[in-house]
Amino acid sequence: MCRAAGVGTPRSVFKCRSNIIIHIGALKMENSQKLCRKFKDVSLEELRDRLAEFAKVRNWDQYHSPRNLLLALVGEVGELSEIFQWKGEVERGLPNWSNDDKEHLEEELSDVLLYLVQLADVCGLDLGQAALSKIVKNSQKYPILD
Repeated sequence: MCRAAGVGTPRSVFKCRSNIIIHIGALKMENSQKLCRKFKDVSLEELRDRLAEFAKVRNWDQYHSPRNLLLALVGEVGELSEIFQWKGEVERGLPNWSNDDKEHLEEELSDVLLYLVQLADVCGLDLGQAALSKIVKNSQKYPILD
C-alpha cells in the first residue's frame, strides 16, 4: 500500500505519482491501494525531493529547523516504541501480527524515516552516503573473526 505521509501536521494530504490526492491523518486510507501503485526501491533522493516539495507548497519550511525536525523525529520514535512496548520478543516477519498491526507499524516506521530524511536535508547532509560510510567504518571497527 502506498502510504505517503504528510510529515509535519496530523491532517494533511499527499500527491502520489498518479496525481491523485490522498488524505491522511484523520481519514482512513482504505482505498489507497487502488490509488497508488506500490513503489519498489525508492531512493532517499526521491523521498527528500518529495518531502521538500510537500513542505514548500504548504509554506512549512519556516517550521522545519533542525531542532524542530529532531524533536518531531524523537516523538515518532516514541510512537514506534509504543507498538512494541508490551509485546515481548517478536518473531521476524511478524507472523502473529494482524494486518492492522503491521499497517500501523509501517506507518510509524515511515514517519521516522521521513523525518530523518528531512533532518538530513535541512542540515545539508547526504544521508545515503553517510550511511554507506558508516557501514565501511563499522566493518573496519568490527572485522570478521576467523
